[in-house]
Amino acid sequence: MTEVLRQRVKSSTAHVLKKADDRLHGRGWILPRQATTFADDGAYSNIDTDVTPLERRTWTSWTILGFWCSDALNAQAWEAPSSIIAAGLTWREAVVCTIFGSITDTVPLVLNGIIGAHYHIPFPIVARASFGFYLSRFAIVTRAITALFWHAIQTWTGSLAMYQCIRAIWPSFRHLPNAFPESAGLTSAQLIAHFVFWSIQFPILLIAPHKLKWFFAFKTFIVPIVSVAVVIAMAKKAGSTGDIWNQPYQVSGSTRAWVTLSSFSSVCGGWATMATNIPDFTRYMRTHKGVYWQGFALPFLSLLLAMFGIISTSAAKVVYGEYIWSPTDLADRWDDPWGRCGAFFVGFCWVVAQIGTNLSANVISCANDLTGLLPKYLNIRRSAIIATITAGWIMVPWKIVHSASSLLTFMSGLSIFLAPIAAILATDYWIVKHRNYDVPSLYRRYGRYRYQAGINWRAAVSFLVSVTPNIPGLAKAVSPTVSLNSGIERIWDMSYLWGFSSAAVVYVTLNRFFPANETLIDAPMYGEVSVIDGNAITTEIGTKEV
Repeated sequence: MTEVLRQRVKSSTAHVLKKADDRLHGRGWILPRQATTFADDGAYSNIDTDVTPLERRTWTSWTILGFWCSDALNAQAWEAPSSIIAAGLTWREAVVCTIFGSITDTVPLVLNGIIGAHYHIPFPIVARASFGFYLSRFAIVTRAITALFWHAIQTWTGSLAMYQCIRAIWPSFRHLPNAFPESAGLTSAQLIAHFVFWSIQFPILLIAPHKLKWFFAFKTFIVPIVSVAVVIAMAKKAGSTGDIWNQPYQVSGSTRAWVTLSSFSSVCGGWATMATNIPDFTRYMRTHKGVYWQGFALPFLSLLLAMFGIISTSAAKVVYGEYIWSPTDLADRWDDPWGRCGAFFVGFCWVVAQIGTNLSANVISCANDLTGLLPKYLNIRRSAIIATITAGWIMVPWKIVHSASSLLTFMSGLSIFLAPIAAILATDYWIVKHRNYDVPSLYRRYGRYRYQAGINWRAAVSFLVSVTPNIPGLAKAVSPTVSLNSGIERIWDMSYLWGFSSAAVVYVTLNRFFPANETLIDAPMYGEVSVIDGNAITTEIGTKEV
């Protein structure tokens, strides 16, 4: 056994040296293949797709709390109650949906977050255990596309914040001649602000995830302080907190109940992305205990920012005669010298906020996905470059925001594809496989998790059962002229609940009656860990307790 392992390490080391030689001869796009990788001979993996090395497991419980402060404190969370109130409900439902929607999201966040903290592997590798080696690529692509859309939206919001910073310093910037027609969705000044924001954000996105603790801490400090200052300033200007608290219902009876449920699903959908790929971040944790912080952090932060948004918007109605939900639009009303000073700090606050959210929720996620698809050529840094260029420019984010009918509809639409993926990952780990994964096999094309031709048909059926009934509702949301019967429309109103619960039930049931016995083991298998120190090789084989 020792001789076999020695030969494997020797062969892998020779393979790395060959790749290094190839790069010297003009093939610099190929990444070094790790000598200790679990991938098949001839297959490819790199340090960002392999099991996270010990030196990169730097995250603690405080880091995960800072991570959620970085993720949840963004302009979309501030504006989220506006969509609920615009649907005919009141601030009460906005608060209730925010609390219970975010609490619901913490269930898959914790369940799937434990996987990353336990095995220190990213989402693209985790997905192979339940979807199969090849079908997992479908889940990866779905998640990557979602991350790109969110990155585009968050980047454009950051650009609007940057506009406030620039015009606060140079007031004439507001009057810059516009060379674009209205159909373009932006002005010349906004395009300049977008370029400046993107250029500042770009180098920060290239920082390795295990080195981001300082940025999370900075955002956690700056955003709450400026947010509280805005609320106090607006309440002082208005002399009160306004009349939003007395708004009447615009809907009643059963319609109100279904609108409330739809709003609840949309709040859930806003975090469906993170509930799916949370292992991309918890893989950097030293222990799994900090994962449970999410159950407290997300609901608290979501409620805090929602209340800030409601209070400042209500006060804005008294001061300006209309409800202004966007914090950057609110700052745009401040034109006197002191007002411009305030506008600068508000703009700076949301510049930091949007960069932090892009880091924690979008770019790192998409980068992990792309790395999992093409590990021979892409690592997290290269993938981050591709992601931010694609979302920031190729996808023309100003067009996405300009043409979107509502944020509520957009969030619901994305969640119908991600909810079943999160459910399948969680139920596979906790119920079907009883937390026991064979890590080396996750990296091998013909390993334990190949299923049938690399596809786990149980996951495919569960996904289709979950998504198919929601497709008509999504079509109607995009095009209101589509006619639906009441039953199908009601499924759309509870899209996230249906998507997650139906996929979970179907997946567990299929595995109960048609188990994939070859994938079931009695204890975790962490495989071989080879440490090369000069000529000395230490090899550990077997399992260990969680």
